[in-house]
Amino acid sequence: MKIYTKTGDAGDTGLFGGPRVRKSDARVAAYGEVDELNAALGVVRAGVEDPELERHLARVQDELFCVGAELATPRAAKARSVLPPVEPRWTAQLEAAIDGWEAELPPLRQFILPGGTRTAAALHLARCTCRRAERSVVALAAAAPEEVAPSVLAYLNRLSDFLFVAARIANHRAGRPEVEWDPKKER
Repeated sequence: MKIYTKTGDAGDTGLFGGPRVRKSDARVAAYGEVDELNAALGVVRAGVEDPELERHLARVQDELFCVGAELATPRAAKARSVLPPVEPRWTAQLEAAIDGWEAELPPLRQFILPGGTRTAAALHLARCTCRRAERSVVALAAAAPEEVAPSVLAYLNRLSDFLFVAARIANHRAGRPEVEWDPKKER
């Protein structure tokens, strides 16, 4: 299979099983930002040394491909699609990981600055990328509610929470203290 087709040279792209749309289309922006999030998690995984965290992140990357495919497939084409749907149980798995990690962490009493270990810093950046992707998906859902499954919105919302707690657990397990934001500090 050739990587380049030249079919998008004029600024349009094909949706899964559907029409061609402009590359500036809200749907393309939404699945493009999910793809960027997936790449950011690939960067995290390149340096992660915690096997449990690696296992969770590998699963999330696979699930994000399904999220992107869901977003790239128009509703009319979904009935004949063989792509796996975004399952609500994926959100439940994120919640279970969050709950387990929070039991291991000291309670959060203040905002913390993103950073710490390389893994934690990369997870914080992925969390921000996730929030941006979520905003694009929310905008798409506002414009075309029938095109975005509620399970996608819930998954992305919980995923950003998961990534935040994953960053905290990466620092905690590495013995790296979190830096609390001090709003009263002299600047």
